[in-house]
Amino acid sequence: MASRSGGDVGVTRRSALAGLTGGLAATSGCLGKIRALVGRNQPTTVSLSIKTLPVDQDPYAIATARQLSDWFEAAGIRSSIQPITAEELYRQTLINHEFDVFVGQFSGPFTDPDALYPLLHSTYSVESGMQNPFGYTNLLLDDLLERQRRETGRQRTETVTRIQRRLVQVCPFLVLGFPNVIRAARTDRFTGWNGVFDPSPVNLLGLNRNDESATRLRATTPDDRPTANLNPLMSSHRGPSDITDLLYDTLAYRYRGTLYPWAATNWEWTGEGPLELDVTLREGLTWHDGRRLTASDAAFTYRLLQDTSLGSLSESVPTFRFRGRSSLVESAEAVDATTVRLQFGDCSRQTARRVLTVPLLPEHVWEDRTDKATVSGVDVGVTTTDALVTSNIEPVGSGPLEFRSVTQGQTLVLERFDDHFLSTSEETGLPSALSGGPAFEEFELQFVGSDSSAVNLIRDDEADVTALGVGPDLTSTIGRADDVSLNIDRSGAFYFVGFNTRRPPLTNPRFRSTLARLVDRGTLSESVFDGYVDPAVSPLAGTAWLPSDLDWEPTNPVTEFLGTGGTVDPERAREAFRAVGYRYNEQQRLLRS
Repeated sequence: MASRSGGDVGVTRRSALAGLTGGLAATSGCLGKIRALVGRNQPTTVSLSIKTLPVDQDPYAIATARQLSDWFEAAGIRSSIQPITAEELYRQTLINHEFDVFVGQFSGPFTDPDALYPLLHSTYSVESGMQNPFGYTNLLLDDLLERQRRETGRQRTETVTRIQRRLVQVCPFLVLGFPNVIRAARTDRFTGWNGVFDPSPVNLLGLNRNDESATRLRATTPDDRPTANLNPLMSSHRGPSDITDLLYDTLAYRYRGTLYPWAATNWEWTGEGPLELDVTLREGLTWHDGRRLTASDAAFTYRLLQDTSLGSLSESVPTFRFRGRSSLVESAEAVDATTVRLQFGDCSRQTARRVLTVPLLPEHVWEDRTDKATVSGVDVGVTTTDALVTSNIEPVGSGPLEFRSVTQGQTLVLERFDDHFLSTSEETGLPSALSGGPAFEEFELQFVGSDSSAVNLIRDDEADVTALGVGPDLTSTIGRADDVSLNIDRSGAFYFVGFNTRRPPLTNPRFRSTLARLVDRGTLSESVFDGYVDPAVSPLAGTAWLPSDLDWEPTNPVTEFLGTGGTVDPERAREAFRAVGYRYNEQQRLLRS
């Protein structure tokens, strides 16, 4: 009995130990799973904030943002709209990169495909300004962008086509379309209004004066930034039809597709390895303060654009604007008083000529703006220079108009620069529309609070032209007014939706391309722009560089919309996002992968 009892006890003990060990092992496995589940981030819903300008600064942009929000919500994506003033919007998006999505308008025009280089090359993904604000990086696209700089003819055309198709596939941003700018202009004092502000207000020089007593050209604008800042290097204060174009000359000016010598009389290619260009300035050029404009100023301009600290800081501080063009220049030096020699990196002559269209800056003014910027003597903690933050009032340029006065938030007055070569030279080599100087002695830009107020000023003969476009709802009002013409010009400045590819899920090109299918350009054309827009999918739409398969048509939208008639089909949208690896919760909200 004892032995059996002992045996039974032994078996029971071994069984108990085995059971205990197995139980602990099982418990350990469960604990591990629990820890893994608790430690893992639970899926959260996708939420996108859309930043843009308020209705009084850009009614098209805010209306587009609202439509985007509706489409995103229909696909199960939480979205919110944040209207922000222009200066703050550009600070958040272009400087600090604090955004998910933003709706805006690029200055343009994109006449040369090399304009895509600073917009998309990964070199600029961490910089501030309009160069690659999306933070997009792709080595394949980098290679294509670099190749198009070197290539010519058919090779370049094929490369540019590949770039555009790639852009439509990976969607760092979406081109929506090129708006038709609606302007009201009086015809009793001046004529020749078509195209005078697009792509540049320099085209105002082509106006004809009907009334000899009309010495002041009066323009209205809903944008008060020109009354507070005239710094040509600041992206946050420069928009389409930039008024500083009238204050600063360029070596060359593009007019109706042709590049003409402007402050230069001619240029000559003097070397091929490396590529080298000698540019000869016109004789007798002067700055608005009476100082002589020389080749030294031109060479200084290119050095400043590349590094506004001119080497005085531990790292270079390039400009927010003209970055792509200035990056083409390897060196700039004055050969003599009227000849500047530009040496280029690896690029073609066709691409190199783009550098001739940057504004010339007076060395004696801007050389004192190379120090690190401070506010009231306090270091702002950001590596920037005085050149990039100065309001530049009073500006000193060499353009056909010079600064006279400004009342912030109200008016800016410029006057004819009588010593400008257009006024002093009989033969300029320029088209007749640009020769002879302006047909007016003064130019007044008046800030108005609304489009309707601007049109009323035109109708009541208190202004001559609306500098920026007005809404399509005012076309009938303009048409009924006496001595007022309705002018419609296609803008080279396209509207776009920008994605911050630094932030998930926007880091995922499949997510972005699916998001792009929630956008119906045809609907935006009618519901937002009232038909006054040319829908497009590429910045090069309207140029010979656009391949036929990317030419937007109602029957060929290029990107298939996930719905019909401007309404998103929620089930199709869910299927599309699931197909690229995303899931939905029980409330049909899209979850982060």
